[in-house]
Amino acid sequence: MSIVPWLALARCPGLGPRRQRLLLEYFGTALACFGAAIPSHIDVPGESREWLQRDPELCLQEADRRWLQTPDHDLCTWLDSDYPSLLRRIDDPPMLLFLRGQRARLQDPMLAVVGSRRPTPVGSATAQAFAEELGKQGLVISSGLALGIDASAHQGALATGTVAVLGTGIDLIYPRENLPLARQIVHQGLILSEQLPGTRAHPGLFPRRNRIISGMSLGVLVVEASENSGSLITARLALEQGREVFAIPGSIHSPLSRGPHHLIRQGAKLVETARDILEELGPLFAASQPPQRVSPVAAQDPNEELVLRALGHETLSSDEIARRTGLTLSALSSILLAMEIQGSLASCPGGRFCRLPNSC
Repeated sequence: MSIVPWLALARCPGLGPRRQRLLLEYFGTALACFGAAIPSHIDVPGESREWLQRDPELCLQEADRRWLQTPDHDLCTWLDSDYPSLLRRIDDPPMLLFLRGQRARLQDPMLAVVGSRRPTPVGSATAQAFAEELGKQGLVISSGLALGIDASAHQGALATGTVAVLGTGIDLIYPRENLPLARQIVHQGLILSEQLPGTRAHPGLFPRRNRIISGMSLGVLVVEASENSGSLITARLALEQGREVFAIPGSIHSPLSRGPHHLIRQGAKLVETARDILEELGPLFAASQPPQRVSPVAAQDPNEELVLRALGHETLSSDEIARRTGLTLSALSSILLAMEIQGSLASCPGGRFCRLPNSC
């Protein structure tokens, strides 16, 4: 496949994904769209018709040529067999996906994790812990590489695989603070964008980006978000695309709980553990995975075993658990959060914890 005609078609003024798709369906290849008579039933503006009479090589910009010369870049087109099957089904799928990293991730079952760019420490830890556990259960975590919850979710899934969808060109990581994270993602995961090389950050591009995050995924998990958060746009798009929406509740006094609480009132699934998500996805997840995924979680970490033995069949506070195990409160806090997400224990009223029946 020659990439040049695809880049030239994407550069064509006046053509969005829908018109590009009509042309591709009629002509069969990107190259065939150039130098040919455009049929009257395809509504193509005059400037677009003039562009399509040019040599594709002459349509490229300097950013395109730099991208073509970069060895670790790849391109997935609408006509490729590994174009993500779920993304094909949305109303406005992109014709091109610019890639960096592990292309095979396009075929993995994904769950989107999104939320506030200014989360609380608990929110960040929760996003990271959920992403880590869901990754262990076979889901690749998708998000938007933004600061806050997005970055925490990517961090949690680095070992198992994560997909970052950009709102800029693939050659311009935004925000720059996440450049080190992006470099880590390409080793085990994938960075992708529908935007042409050289495309800089612009507010209008991020809602477009969000439709890809939700469109590639089986569902969307919102961790912390204000009422006007862009994460709610992703959740709305997910609903329109027929995806599952999950939300983690929080304190009624926190502004960052209002987004998830709004979604729950609208019918989103209230989530307390990773198992809640896996059970709700049910056959959607099972169809994309070898059988075996959802099973009782056994504590593997010695400290987790200590906590389970200390709890027995009682309901204890973290202070009481710390005294029985000898663990510090700071160490115990992260252990309890991980075990709660795994479904080994549950938090109870009054800041207490109890062991769940299916924990070992």
